[in-house]
Amino acid sequence: MESSEAIRPEKMGPLVMKETWNTPGSVVSWERSENVYICRGECAGVVLIFLSDDMFRMKVFHGRVPDLTTSQAVMNESCIPHLFPVDETEEQLIFTTSAIRLIIEKSSFLLRVENTSGKVIMQQNLTSWNPRGASHAEYDMQPDSHFYGLGEKSSFLDKRGERYTNWNTDVFAPHLPEIEALYESIPLLIHMHGDLSYGLFLDNTGRSDFDMRSHGVAFTIGCSTGEYDIYFINGPEMKDVVRRYTSLTGRIALPPKWAIGYHQSRYSYMNQQEVLQLARTFREKNIPCDVIYLDIHYMDEYRVFTFDPVNFPDPQKMISELGELGVRIVPIVDPGVKKDPKYEVYKQGVLEKHFCRRLEGDIFFGEVWPGISAFPDFSDSRTAEWWGDLHKYYTDLGIQGIWNDMNEPAVFNETKTMDLDVMHFNNGRPVTHEEYHNLYGMMMSKATYEGLAEHMGGERPFVLTRAGYAGIQRYAAVWTGDNRSFWEHMAMAMPMVLNMGLSGLAFSGPDIGGFAHHTSAQLLVRWTQMGVFFPYCRNHSSIGTLRQEPWSFGEEVEGILREFIGLRYRWMPHLYNLFHEAETSGLPVIRPLILEYPRDPHVTNLCDQFLLGDNVLIAPVYRPDTDHRSVYLPEGCWIDYWDGEIHEGGRHILAAAPLHIMPMYVKAGSFTAEGPLKQYALEDTEETVIFHLYGAEAAKGFSAAFKLYEDDGHSFGYRKGQYTELAVQATGTEGGLVLQWVYGVHDYKPRREMLRFALCYPFFTVAAVDGLEEISLEQLNEGVEGWAYNGKKGAIILQAADVPGGGELRIQADDEDGE
Repeated sequence: MESSEAIRPEKMGPLVMKETWNTPGSVVSWERSENVYICRGECAGVVLIFLSDDMFRMKVFHGRVPDLTTSQAVMNESCIPHLFPVDETEEQLIFTTSAIRLIIEKSSFLLRVENTSGKVIMQQNLTSWNPRGASHAEYDMQPDSHFYGLGEKSSFLDKRGERYTNWNTDVFAPHLPEIEALYESIPLLIHMHGDLSYGLFLDNTGRSDFDMRSHGVAFTIGCSTGEYDIYFINGPEMKDVVRRYTSLTGRIALPPKWAIGYHQSRYSYMNQQEVLQLARTFREKNIPCDVIYLDIHYMDEYRVFTFDPVNFPDPQKMISELGELGVRIVPIVDPGVKKDPKYEVYKQGVLEKHFCRRLEGDIFFGEVWPGISAFPDFSDSRTAEWWGDLHKYYTDLGIQGIWNDMNEPAVFNETKTMDLDVMHFNNGRPVTHEEYHNLYGMMMSKATYEGLAEHMGGERPFVLTRAGYAGIQRYAAVWTGDNRSFWEHMAMAMPMVLNMGLSGLAFSGPDIGGFAHHTSAQLLVRWTQMGVFFPYCRNHSSIGTLRQEPWSFGEEVEGILREFIGLRYRWMPHLYNLFHEAETSGLPVIRPLILEYPRDPHVTNLCDQFLLGDNVLIAPVYRPDTDHRSVYLPEGCWIDYWDGEIHEGGRHILAAAPLHIMPMYVKAGSFTAEGPLKQYALEDTEETVIFHLYGAEAAKGFSAAFKLYEDDGHSFGYRKGQYTELAVQATGTEGGLVLQWVYGVHDYKPRREMLRFALCYPFFTVAAVDGLEEISLEQLNEGVEGWAYNGKKGAIILQAADVPGGGELRIQADDEDGE
């Protein structure tokens, strides 16, 4: 006798059904509810929330009442709704701000954004969803469209012709151009066409797809679960998009200066003696270094919040000795907590219900480095606070930085992550891991950052993360994961980090020298030359590979690396200034040329060179046995950093690049700020700053300006006004140049008595400086006020007392240079 099991559906053969995609239909009605606009269609509705004249949110909803909550990517203070006039015609709804018009076609729910001149900025043609919860929308793509952003993605700078998935994924296999998903998911797309740019940010923490490849005249943005919740961010310049996006999702917290220094890592430094000897070697060889990392082998059988009692028997003593050398420890902390009833962290997590569970209550277990492990549910504030407090174990030892790895989260199974039906209880709003996945790493880093800050007595923490979502920049620096020691990976790091910068991740960089495989002397030199100008600067290599500490390839290579690592420290005032700018404006530290020269057709996909700030051009050598390379100089006049050769921009040049040289150019008429060479960023030395002015002209109409930001470099005192801003202005006259400086804010006193100004390769010869005597370079170095030739094409160095009221210097040009 058979039961109903005999007619199970799969025994009856495949059932073929055509999947139906639904659309909202035509607009049936619209209303204003408090400060939001609700447009109801035949099959769904769209809620519109204007956040400013240049930014609005559009969310598709089903049912009567839209859910207006956001993910943790969006800051509450950025979500204050604004009201604007609405005009209704028989065919359209028209919302008008001072910058844009949003037009909704009633018959089709097509959305179009125009500027005040009536030029179309963005057009969304179709929004649809299927019965299984996937959604997508289609947008117009023009013949001259270019695409940027999307965070950590492989391939070139311009993403036209590419398709990417946002699903945080542990990818150890070689990172190739066709890999669509890596460790970070930043669903921000910047679309530039003609002289217009805008951004689209899809706030969906599950799997999403951005397809600029498949449809020819259109691109699509879709998600496989959750709601279609997208933000339009107006330009018209790309810089405007970046500023506004980072005002929505947050900007980096100014890191401590030591975190901007050079970092050394390996998987793994195996014991306490090796770590101490490593630090001593840096100091003996006068190679600057601020940080040594501890990878997973420092732990007791990979239990987080422990030290191996055999290999690291006295971590407090080790950290104290390192501190005397100016070196800090940053240990790795993964989310996987070893299943061990005698392990206090695991015991607490189980008893207090801090681990991710299935809906029925069973803890999810997965295998990672410690073996079978449980994973904290960072979506719950109670658990995040518990996890943050656990870091007191590290801060009590003197540790001020943590490295979060494997936090996609990575699991050693077929899917590489948690089962999709695992629950995150999300402070009473439970969601599945399928819906929450991309947020997991960010919430771990948030808990880590806040826990460190709570226990560090006003000092700034440093967190490094592998995985993250939009907004991760508020809590952590990001490195690009397990790259390899391939020249191709060095080249790919440039567009990857540049797009990360456009996506709000201003503090990022790759593993210098490559993590896996074996580096070579040439590759390490060229990658270090590039890497010392990246925001995040760490040399890291894998177990079983050739060592790649700076002295690993002999004296010649060591000397070159010492020079370039030292260059990062001499440029620390300039770098720190750019980090401050990133915190206040959202603009990245290193920039693709398209950000500063959006009208130049030669730079739309130029990604083998980059700008440090807006005026220093870096052109790394990224091929072996190469002693020349083509460099594109944009408009303006550019001065070779090494020899002062002057080049007119708007053209390509062939730059000489022997192994000890990486081509660098400074834009004429601009300043850089350099300081003394230090062995670590907070070394207790005089904070002398040299303002370098390149290509000054003794002529009316010449002008250059710079503002230097300074604070103590390690505390949160700057948020209470304990900082200094020094504005420097150079103005050309018929007979010379006037240098002026004034403190706009002077609530922090740097340790210095003098200010220095260097005229680098000026377009005139200096005859005299009013009020200053000509002295020797030796006297200048002894702290005497005056000016001296430095022997480089008539350049001079001026030294004047650093007084609160500021000052002025009048530089007289030789009569033969006058006009």
